[in-house]
Amino acid sequence: MGPVTILVIIFAFILLTSLRVLREYQRGVVFRLGKVIGVKGPGLVVIWPIIDQMRRVDLRVVTMDVPPQDVITRDNVSVKVNAVVYFRVMDSVKAIIEVENYLYATSQLGQTTLRSVLGETSLDELLSNREQINAKLQEILDRLTDPWGIKVTMVEVKHVDLPEEMRRVMARQAEAERDRRAKIIHAEAEFQASQKLADAADIIAQHPIALQLRYLHTLSEIAVENNSTTIFPVPIEFLKPFFESAKK
Repeated sequence: MGPVTILVIIFAFILLTSLRVLREYQRGVVFRLGKVIGVKGPGLVVIWPIIDQMRRVDLRVVTMDVPPQDVITRDNVSVKVNAVVYFRVMDSVKAIIEVENYLYATSQLGQTTLRSVLGETSLDELLSNREQINAKLQEILDRLTDPWGIKVTMVEVKHVDLPEEMRRVMARQAEAERDRRAKIIHAEAEFQASQKLADAADIIAQHPIALQLRYLHTLSEIAVENNSTTIFPVPIEFLKPFFESAKK
């Protein structure tokens, strides 16, 4: 084996070990003798052995689950809350050189932010104002991770685990609220009906013939098929002579 052959083999080995393939969603941060020289990819990338090092960065959206956190709300209710964080790397160089492990750092930051934000809200706000809480969490995380070249696109509170005794209290509260609404609706219906009856009485007082028409309408309702009952409305004035003779 001659010197030329050895050189060709060495050159081929160096060439093969210096080639890297980056996918469309990947970028490579290249360090030359410890100094960042740029970002390469996607596609075929040449890295000089020994003097160059490359760190791969995934640019796809990362879905990170925040494990359940014990939170004490502003009104001193202990709950367990978990969430999910959606983020992606916008600056590959910052994600590598500004933080040791951006995935772990974002996870820890999401846990602490979740506890601090929910600790400032009451239980009713946590259950009813979920969209506002999600927006506040997203704004805080996005601001804190911006120096790392990370963009937090969405934060969603997934589940709120209430203690069993709190569930029973809320169930009784909801039942009492439904009873209260039912009583209010019934009272309003009685009030409206009394107003209509009062208006009808005023109209009949002004037009006595309307009472006779009401009698006839009642007869038409009673006189259904196969009904042998017959009712004749008699004005009370016709009975006054009989009452007076009975008193004598």
